[in-house]
Amino acid sequence: MHARRSPGATVPEIAAAIAAPARTRMLYSLMDGRQRTSTELALLADVTPSTASIHLQHLRSQRLVSVTTQGKHRSYSLASADVAAALEALSALAGSAPGTGPQQTPSDLRDARSCYDHMAGRLGVALYDRLVALGWLSSGDANRHRDRDLTPSGASAMAALGIDVDAVRARHRRFAYACLDWSERRPHLGGALGAALLERALKRKWVVRERGGRVLRVTAHGRRELFARFGARV
Repeated sequence: MHARRSPGATVPEIAAAIAAPARTRMLYSLMDGRQRTSTELALLADVTPSTASIHLQHLRSQRLVSVTTQGKHRSYSLASADVAAALEALSALAGSAPGTGPQQTPSDLRDARSCYDHMAGRLGVALYDRLVALGWLSSGDANRHRDRDLTPSGASAMAALGIDVDAVRARHRRFAYACLDWSERRPHLGGALGAALLERALKRKWVVRERGGRVLRVTAHGRRELFARFGARV
């Protein structure tokens, strides 16, 4: 178990770990919530396998990635949703996706994508706006201004979608919060509730993953359902 370190000591170390270009590419390649091997990450970061291993050891030491071992195979993923939120916030500050300028960012990435395990882009922002407009989201913890909670009508609406709200609350993470979207510069829904909505959208084929990565495509069926259930035009 890692020893607790003071926030003042860890911020420069974490910032330095993210700042290395190869490590930045590795981290953002894991923003789709999937696991990748060190070989895959080496290719994505354009480094040798041995160099990738050194980078991954450093990222693990800063608790930015975690590793899953199955036999001789090791796969890496982001260590937590908090890491994903920090990376999304950095993208918002930069004003574009990592490695691109605002004019170079593919339109499909701006339209709909996964931000770790929740919906982002125009789709995610539109859905968040509708949840607020319908009165299904309220302010949560007063000490965390970006936290949100479900109103009674919102909880009923989630149950109607087949989402077990109590089970979602039991997940060991923030329940719901406003995650600043880097492309829209407005919030989409993050947290366990946002993850549950993406799971439901994928299961019901409202959205499908494109190109094996972060891009989501809203299906014709999904457009009808999102409008009928949320009033969201996407």
